[in-house]
Amino acid sequence: MTQRTLRDLFIDTLQDVYDAEGQIVNVLPKWVKAANNPELKRGFEQHLKQTEQHYKRLEQVFKLMDEKAKRKTCEAMEGLIEEASDWLGESAEPNAMDAGLIAHAQKVEHYEIATYGCLVTWAQLLDLSDDAVSLMKQTLGEEKETDETLTRLAENTINAQAAAGR
Repeated sequence: MTQRTLRDLFIDTLQDVYDAEGQIVNVLPKWVKAANNPELKRGFEQHLKQTEQHYKRLEQVFKLMDEKAKRKTCEAMEGLIEEASDWLGESAEPNAMDAGLIAHAQKVEHYEIATYGCLVTWAQLLDLSDDAVSLMKQTLGEEKETDETLTRLAENTINAQAAAGR
């Protein structure tokens, strides 16, 4: 049995997050449609555009590594999206629906933040090109910003409105 290397783990994780980003691109339009709060709706629309860029950046990283851009099924993202889909199937008061959407979106963001954080660290340790590291750092920063935006929206508006039954 061949011993796996950090480079192997990096490529596997890159393929995993490539699939995850593709899954998110497919599900975000449903979340846009389901969102009631205009600011949340706009946020999901903006994140869809960002996620499309994340997907393209990953393709650039594959190219910089002389690897074929290939998706490896991200079972974790499948599970997170399935949970969110179950919530969307519920009958909920509009602000409660939005609070649930934010919670599910943040689970997705936290998975991505953890994944990109590992990829950036491993890329640096593997002495990958500065361009590859920079592309992943840019995506990591955007994922963190999205998470912070969702937190502010939940804490400043939606959760309180949901709690008040409005």
